[in-house]
Order: sequence, then C-alpha cells, then structure tokens
Amino acid sequence: MAGTGRPETMLTLNANYPRGKGGTRVSVEKYEVIKRAILKAVPRTSNGIAFRDLPKAVERNLTRTERGTIGSVSWYATTVKLDLEARGFIERVPDASPQRLRRVK
Repeated sequence: MAGTGRPETMLTLNANYPRGKGGTRVSVEKYEVIKRAILKAVPRTSNGIAFRDLPKAVERNLTRTERGTIGSVSWYATTVKLDLEARGFIERVPDASPQRLRRVK
C-alpha cells in the first residue's frame, strides 16, 4: 500500500490447487525479481530444466544485491514457479520423472 511503509504484496496462484486456493502472499518486488530469474533459467527446449536445479539456476540470475534482499531463494523459486505454472508461463514436461520444467512457447 502506498504511504504505509509496507511493501506491496500480491497473492500468488498455485498450480497444485484450483484457482484461488493455496496461494501465498509475497512482496511484488521480490516476485518480479524471481519471475525474471526463473524465465531466464527455464528453457523452451522440450526437455527443459530439472526442478531440483531451478533454485541454483535462479540464484545465478540474481545480482549480489538481489540475493541479499530475497531471503530464501529456494522458497521464492518454488512459490513463484507454482504461480508461473498456474498462469501458463511455464509447464511441467509430461512424463518426466523427476519433475522437469520448460517455458511455454
């Protein structure tokens, strides 16, 4: 909210739950930083990136300042990843085990 001194927040979506259920409230600023880093890390190729590799890939795409202000990169990467799946920006590679992610074309 403008003027309150509190960071603006948003309610994320969660691909594992029906729309409107299971979301998490996060800072809009942190969400945008992590979203940018995820979209840079997740390729459009058919085999994508392994979910277990996502936090490190996201961290590599953050500046030193961003890494210092985010907190748990792994937690934010997972939360924003679920939101980006629910919004159709990324998807799970079908039949891939362990889980792999790719950008939607």
